[in-house]
Amino acid sequence: MVRVAADPPSRKPPRRTREAAGARGRTPLAEGAAATRRPMVMPFARALSLLGAFAPQDRWLRSGELAERTSLPASTVTRIAQSLARLGYLLYDPTERKYRLGPPVLALGYGAIANSDVQRVARVHMQAFADQHKVHVNLSSRDRLDLIVLESCSSAQALLSLNLHVGVRVGIAASPLGWALLAALPELERQYLLENVERRMPREWPRLRRRYSEARVQVQERGFCSSLGEWDQELGIIAAPLLIEGYSPLVVACVGSSAQMTRARVERDLGPRLLGMAAAIQQEVGE
Repeated sequence: MVRVAADPPSRKPPRRTREAAGARGRTPLAEGAAATRRPMVMPFARALSLLGAFAPQDRWLRSGELAERTSLPASTVTRIAQSLARLGYLLYDPTERKYRLGPPVLALGYGAIANSDVQRVARVHMQAFADQHKVHVNLSSRDRLDLIVLESCSSAQALLSLNLHVGVRVGIAASPLGWALLAALPELERQYLLENVERRMPREWPRLRRRYSEARVQVQERGFCSSLGEWDQELGIIAAPLLIEGYSPLVVACVGSSAQMTRARVERDLGPRLLGMAAAIQQEVGE
């Protein structure tokens, strides 16, 4: 009879034991670093990117338009869009070969807005401010290199109409809203965002950097920044950061006709009143 020798015992500890030993030896800092190195679930991230490619003014988009906006391969866009359509998050028109957002996306957005104490409180103060000064007032938050309007209130007596409604995106480095928010961010986060803006918009960067730097000085000195007939010849804009513990950085903005928003009125009246409104929102939410 031929005897088969048994495999020599492994010198490595069992898998579970090695993992446990490694876990015991980790410091909190190592745990945090390991978390940042964990791979992202790319199909999920791409699906979210596809949903985020739709702007409020977009009714239908073709696959090619989605691919251009997301920088994803056309085949990947088609595959993900078809999956989202099956789930109801996108609607598909086979005749036009176009997609649009479906009702479940609205449900997600409503769920985020309805449970926000900040927006509930801010809406009351913003509408009162808009009615008193015959302007438009907006509340926005950052999403990557854009600001998204979360809340918008208007006076029926405003001298001009404004298409800056909920869901509209504004470049963070190309508007007073973004300048005010950037000025309030920690230095490392601000530099990271500005470096990405520079890479994305190399030609416009010198002008944007100069204008942001001026606005940052305004925020440091007055608490708000302004743009009168610069972002748009007919618009005067005042923006101030709104920082509330436990919430992402926000910005409140007052928008009106440049004819009614003189520099003197902005500096002596509207600007300080906007700061007062932001302080009232901050205090009420924090109570």
